[in-house]
Amino acid sequence: MPVYIIALMALLGITFIIQMGYLWGLLSRFAFHRKSRGSSGRRPPVSVVISAHNEYGNLRKHLPKILEQQYPVFEVVVVNDFSEDDTASLLEEFQKKYKHLRVFSLKQKLNFFSGKKFPLSLGIKATSYEHLLLTDADCEPASPYWINEMMKGFDEGGELVLGYGAYRKRKGWLNKLIRFDTLKTALQYFSHALAGKPYMGVGRNLAYLKSVFYRSGGFVSHYKISSGDDDLFVNKVANSQNTRIVYSPESHTLSEAKTSLKDWFTQKKRHAGAGYYYKKRDKILLGGDALSRVLFYISLIILLIILPLDWKLYSVGALLILYVSSQIIIFQKAARNLNEGKLGWMAPLFELFFVIWKTLTTLISALSRKNTWK
Repeated sequence: MPVYIIALMALLGITFIIQMGYLWGLLSRFAFHRKSRGSSGRRPPVSVVISAHNEYGNLRKHLPKILEQQYPVFEVVVVNDFSEDDTASLLEEFQKKYKHLRVFSLKQKLNFFSGKKFPLSLGIKATSYEHLLLTDADCEPASPYWINEMMKGFDEGGELVLGYGAYRKRKGWLNKLIRFDTLKTALQYFSHALAGKPYMGVGRNLAYLKSVFYRSGGFVSHYKISSGDDDLFVNKVANSQNTRIVYSPESHTLSEAKTSLKDWFTQKKRHAGAGYYYKKRDKILLGGDALSRVLFYISLIILLIILPLDWKLYSVGALLILYVSSQIIIFQKAARNLNEGKLGWMAPLFELFFVIWKTLTTLISALSRKNTWK
């Protein structure tokens, strides 16, 4: 047997073991996790913080569902970040009806850094309570008990609570692709948190103590990065002792997914940039998983092309069946946990798509840099 075939089979075997270890050793922690009922005791006062820039339509639609939450004591602090639409008048209208709505307005362009970090920092400073719950203006709670459910994460001494920010189910493959990507991201950060290695959360649904925010210096260490008000902050302050997860259906937030592939790719690219600033440990773990998956598929495809039929069936084919079956089991269990229906059954197809996409974008990026240097 040629040396290059032996090398490819060895590569396939090694990456298969790594991937199976990642699926069953790490991601299964959330997939097979049993929900905690949480305490039914006293609920602390809460400050919900939202940054809004030209979000008139979203605020008109979603803000009442936040203001009308079934929770004993809470306030909603909206930072109007120099909006040029009718956001200001809408918030004034809402304040007449909802006395627990507080508005902090930036009437000049004072946000010298792009992103939400500056307005969010001002909003947090303006809050009245120690427990903070953050979401985006384009999100709405999945239930009237969103605040109540998210606060259960603090029952056992938690200081930071990771929630799930879902996208609404719509027709079309793009919606399924985006929702699967969101499912996978949540499966990863929930599983890492359960393993005692939390590394990120999403700003659509995130809670933490105000004292933790100030003790860690807030967003100061990464102010100049437009994204990262959620994942970079969590990556900095989260640890095995202070981080909890909450994922009951009533605790979710909902928002609309992008409707064009171009817009979604742009969003993905912006979010991916923050990963460069993660802790070294997290970059190694996440990068190792991604690289091993790419190498697994590359070696698999090449071997399926060049090997004789019997080898394809009894060696490479067997590994592929085991891998695909494991993907479906893990992702479908996670999908059920997160109320995402049968989305997990599409894991093999979508995972292959992401491998191809990331490989192509990496190659294009590398070639672009090479041409630039010339």
